[in-house]
Amino acid sequence: MSVQIGITGLVFLTTMLVIFWRPRGLNEAWPASIGAGLILLIGLVSKADIMDIISKIGGASITIIATIVMAVILESFGFFHWAAAKLAHLSKGSGHRLYWYIQLLCFLMTLLFNNDGSILITTPILILLLKNFQLKTHQRIPYLLSGALIATASSAPIGVSNIVNLIALEIVQMSLWMHTAMMFVPATLGLLFMSYLMYMVLRHRLPKKLPDAILDIEDSFFIKNFHPLKTSIPVESKKKRTKFMLKILLFVFLMRCLLFVASFINVPIEIVAVLGSITLLIWRWYLLRTNPLDILKKTPWHILIFAFSMYVIIYGLHNVGLTALLVQLCEPIVNQGLFQASFIMGGVVSFLSNFFNNHPALMIGTITLTEMGLDPTTLKTIYLANIIGSDIGSLLLPIGTLASLIWMHILRRNQIKCSWKDYLSVSLIVIPISTIVTLTLLYLWVQMIFS
Repeated sequence: MSVQIGITGLVFLTTMLVIFWRPRGLNEAWPASIGAGLILLIGLVSKADIMDIISKIGGASITIIATIVMAVILESFGFFHWAAAKLAHLSKGSGHRLYWYIQLLCFLMTLLFNNDGSILITTPILILLLKNFQLKTHQRIPYLLSGALIATASSAPIGVSNIVNLIALEIVQMSLWMHTAMMFVPATLGLLFMSYLMYMVLRHRLPKKLPDAILDIEDSFFIKNFHPLKTSIPVESKKKRTKFMLKILLFVFLMRCLLFVASFINVPIEIVAVLGSITLLIWRWYLLRTNPLDILKKTPWHILIFAFSMYVIIYGLHNVGLTALLVQLCEPIVNQGLFQASFIMGGVVSFLSNFFNNHPALMIGTITLTEMGLDPTTLKTIYLANIIGSDIGSLLLPIGTLASLIWMHILRRNQIKCSWKDYLSVSLIVIPISTIVTLTLLYLWVQMIFS
């Protein structure tokens, strides 16, 4: 058994190292799948375990892929350029006002889609906007960094905004609407605090007055890409384009609401998510005459491979006794009371997330909780504390989440340098305090509403 523990630990650590390093832009699904293959080859994960993994991650992965498909479709409608133009207009030349509108955009995009999808949407929008203002790199970083942090952290209020959150919900047998009832208020208040704290840290780096834009991003894009006679999208005026974009966002919002309705009436939410993405795909085909099959190339299918592979590795760690060890260490603390348990477990998941990524950290933490024989309310509350550690506490280092790794990759691809020093100058101040505040708000909210 000691040999198996050593091999499994080595596979896990090597896999995470390669994911963080990403040599030559290597997709994170490759090291994860190779690591999972080694675990299966050793025989640490049984066929029964594999079927259990598929049942746990299947629905969550399909739901996330479906929402990312919606995000890809938005890009083809010209949403990125429209949103960048609207941010420029709403800022009215104020760099400080622009900060708050960026925070709002990133929060809403994560709620409407998910944290990975939000990063894929908001980062290109911000790069487009900030380049148009001709801001220098050191002036762009505060907007890009604060937007990425709030976009990633905003997956905490509702479970459907993060694939690992959805998978963990299956483990603790918690419905989507119950997660939201217990988490939305404290997590949203925590995010407001986080945004304000970031503003206080960054306000001296934000330009008071924004330079004049080089061109009208919206007009130039629609004139170049959408000929009025070849598309049904209204391109004649900004007012018509705005109405069209708001219709799309309203549709996405309604689909989001239907996910909660489906969860409440025990209908698999992945069915609703897929139907929503198919409807939007057909709508795009009608308006743009675009072959729907192009979405097969643009969809990040590797997320399914990554999620499955990471879960196989975590099951391997579980089967060699890691969770049993964690139960032995954490159970005495958990039994001291809900307040102490929430902070300790939230802190443990935060620590593990920053050094091993939040996907395996939350999975390990959640499996550990289910082994303690806790009552339902205590289990769900401590699980939500784990979520705070996984979604907010994980942002202390830029390698703590898959979304932040994607963000760094997008910046590199656009030749924008954000050093660890730039990142840590904000995260070391903001993330620990925001995590503690949000954990406190969660405890108070649960005591007030559910006790």
